[in-house]
Amino acid sequence: MTIGNIPPKKERKSKRTKPVDENAPLLPKRQEDAGFDEFNGASFTGAVFNLSTTIVGAGIMALPATMKVLGLVLGVAMIIFMAFLTEASIELLLRFSRAGKSASYGGLMGEAFGKTGRILLQAAVLVNNIGVLIVYMIIIGDVLSGTSSSGAHHTGVLEGWFGEHWWNARAFVLLITTLFIFSPLACFKRIDSLSYTSALSVALAVVFLVITVGITIVKLINGSIAMPRLMPDVTDMTSFWKLFTTVPVLVTAFICHYNVHSIDNELEDSAQIKPVVRTALALCSTVYIMTSIFGFLLFGDATLDDVLANFDMDLGIPYSSLLNDAVRVSYAAHLMLVFPIVFFPLRLNLDGLLFPSARPFHQANTRFALLTIGLIATIFLGANFIPSIWDAFQFTGATAAVCLGFIFPASITLRDRHNIATKRDKILCIFMIVLAVFSNAVAIYSDAYALIKRNPSHSE
Repeated sequence: MTIGNIPPKKERKSKRTKPVDENAPLLPKRQEDAGFDEFNGASFTGAVFNLSTTIVGAGIMALPATMKVLGLVLGVAMIIFMAFLTEASIELLLRFSRAGKSASYGGLMGEAFGKTGRILLQAAVLVNNIGVLIVYMIIIGDVLSGTSSSGAHHTGVLEGWFGEHWWNARAFVLLITTLFIFSPLACFKRIDSLSYTSALSVALAVVFLVITVGITIVKLINGSIAMPRLMPDVTDMTSFWKLFTTVPVLVTAFICHYNVHSIDNELEDSAQIKPVVRTALALCSTVYIMTSIFGFLLFGDATLDDVLANFDMDLGIPYSSLLNDAVRVSYAAHLMLVFPIVFFPLRLNLDGLLFPSARPFHQANTRFALLTIGLIATIFLGANFIPSIWDAFQFTGATAAVCLGFIFPASITLRDRHNIATKRDKILCIFMIVLAVFSNAVAIYSDAYALIKRNPSHSE
């Protein structure tokens, strides 16, 4: 079903195709609405797991690299600050959704800014989610087949076990993963159907964290870890502007706004959505802080953009090889299970963008299948041609993610169609927009400057 904001028309009793109510929930809650199996609403725990899975995706792998730029003190402070800012922006979305009876983010944008707002929202979700899913595939390829994006080659798990063969080459491994894992999981039409895989994915993320913490503590005890840098190393203007390149990564790490309405619509008690959001953010922030601290402690200035790629070396402790493989495989499996949660709103928004007046999405099997195949193929190709997750995060984080997380919620509040925004809300929204625009403009400039310096003219 599309996610815009066209005023609903009266229902007809005819069995013919009904006009689409674009303010209706993304998926029906009752069996008689669409022929689904009986569904009485999602539980609080299932909603927390689904939202946590939306948040804790690939962003966590780049967070130790942000500590390398910001230092531990400023880096942890920025994670906490971003969590509170995310909670505030989601609270604004939910408050204005209730006031306007909008059942989707797109419906809310449509109510505030008309068709243009709805289309901007859908385009932002497409860019952000395609970018994020490409990052998932890149990381899975790094883990299983290795990576050379940093100049030196870091061996993948399959390479380490069996040596280099055609069947464990990156493209082939990603093709098999896409056909036999991503594709089946992407076929579910209701997000609550993924609650068990979400719970398993969170458990796998915790396994990754526990092993990383354990390794770091052992190395701290035997004195093989140097004191980490607590504050950023700013020596000139270039290093100062580089600090802002971490903002898109931090923004991307907390983006979950596009799934909040889907989860809210399926909750057994919609009043639980605010506690769901707070619980999920608290859980994810804890995981982020611990991963950032212990990942940076473990590898220091040798921390790569994708910290999983660091787990191919001798860690200097017993069973190093086994622990390396356990860390990498557990998180690769986590990302495989996160994939369908992020894919769900991507497909829904593309359908709303391309077929705004078509019949409900869950009833159109051919359309559902074609969109699924087209999107998965696009993501697969992107993962094979984009070299580094940092590059992908910089693009999506500095454009679509910052719009979804801060600029759109702030703009809706400042528009204030229902006259419910307080003075404090408006001050906060102006701050969010200024911070988002300035920091990401600087990040884009800094990245472009670094890219030019990294690739000087051949004539020099």
